[in-house]
Amino acid sequence: MDSTSTYDDSVSAYDDSVHLRDGATRGAGAARALATEAVHAGRDDLARQGLHAPPIDLSTTYPSYDSRAEAARIDAFAADGADPAGPPVYGRLGNPTVARFETALARLEGTESAVAFASGMAALSAVLLARAAAGLRHVVAVRPLYGCSDHLLTAGLLGTEVTWTDPAGITDALRPDTGLVLVESPANPTLAELDLRAVAHACGTVPLLADNTFATPVLQRPAEHGARLVLHSATKYLGGHGDVLAGVVACDEELAGQLRKIRFATGGVLHPLAGYLLLRGLSTLPVRVRAASVTAAELAHRLTGDPRVARVHYPRLGGAMIAFEVYGDPHEAVSRVRLITPAVSLGSVDTLIQHPASISHRVVDEGDRRSAGVSDRLLRLSVGLEDVDDLWADLDWALGDI
Repeated sequence: MDSTSTYDDSVSAYDDSVHLRDGATRGAGAARALATEAVHAGRDDLARQGLHAPPIDLSTTYPSYDSRAEAARIDAFAADGADPAGPPVYGRLGNPTVARFETALARLEGTESAVAFASGMAALSAVLLARAAAGLRHVVAVRPLYGCSDHLLTAGLLGTEVTWTDPAGITDALRPDTGLVLVESPANPTLAELDLRAVAHACGTVPLLADNTFATPVLQRPAEHGARLVLHSATKYLGGHGDVLAGVVACDEELAGQLRKIRFATGGVLHPLAGYLLLRGLSTLPVRVRAASVTAAELAHRLTGDPRVARVHYPRLGGAMIAFEVYGDPHEAVSRVRLITPAVSLGSVDTLIQHPASISHRVVDEGDRRSAGVSDRLLRLSVGLEDVDDLWADLDWALGDI
């Protein structure tokens, strides 16, 4: 078997010694640990209000008896996209429950701000529209990306133009109208990893957007390596239970203001209930990612030694995602699972398997798909919280004698 990874039986995808550089503190100047921040960020004011669980604010509009002051606040928002001071104005402009999730995610990613959207693709679309509004329609991107992200760029659906390159070619691909460099690491679905610090250096003054959906801030915080924007399909690990659609961009306040204006104009807002579920999901994110990652590392180890498996992709960073290529028919393997769910998406508490060439990356041109390493025999496994031996028994049965 050819393996693209190394394994450590003692692998742990979470290090309690990792601390955030900013945010709330334990005491005078001491940063809180990530696990603590995941539980408390966005909730720091609850005890003072006599609350324990965050409230869900379902209002679409809010009363205001001072229309002159309201007009001034709306003018201020139109100028720079900053969150209006004082009480909420209108649900399309902002929501208190969603704002709690945004605050928490920004703290976990180590950025000034975060802006939430109705889906990961809505979040990416807002970034592209914001850059295009500044006259910067050209995007430099590195494959592989999530299939719909690839399609959005390739098809030019938002009036953007893309140059695809490898990491070494980023600097040469930049143009005066380049508004964004877009990468994923680990990438969907091959789990290819990039040196984000080197990529950010190659970008110069052009903002780097790193899709951190697979790693989550538990495993890496791209902003610490020079990424100016960090994208999540919050549908995945941040929610963690397969019951919420959402996207979010963590970034500096200047870019956040631009994204809020796009969100207000286009209406790609996140529902308050989704914001509540995401905030709840963050509280268990480190525990879930750590547990699933230990199981995934063990499954990757077993798959590497299996004669029915041609190649295993598992990132050195760790994580709960595995990709592997089989010698036999991958469709047959998908059809045979019983415990594992054959479904799109990832990051849930239960384990999911899918065939990227047929589903998540079907919209990518076949030649581009294969050149990016997405072979027709590749399967993608999102490992959940089940017992490792039960999962292996199901995989062993599914692979059969293919």
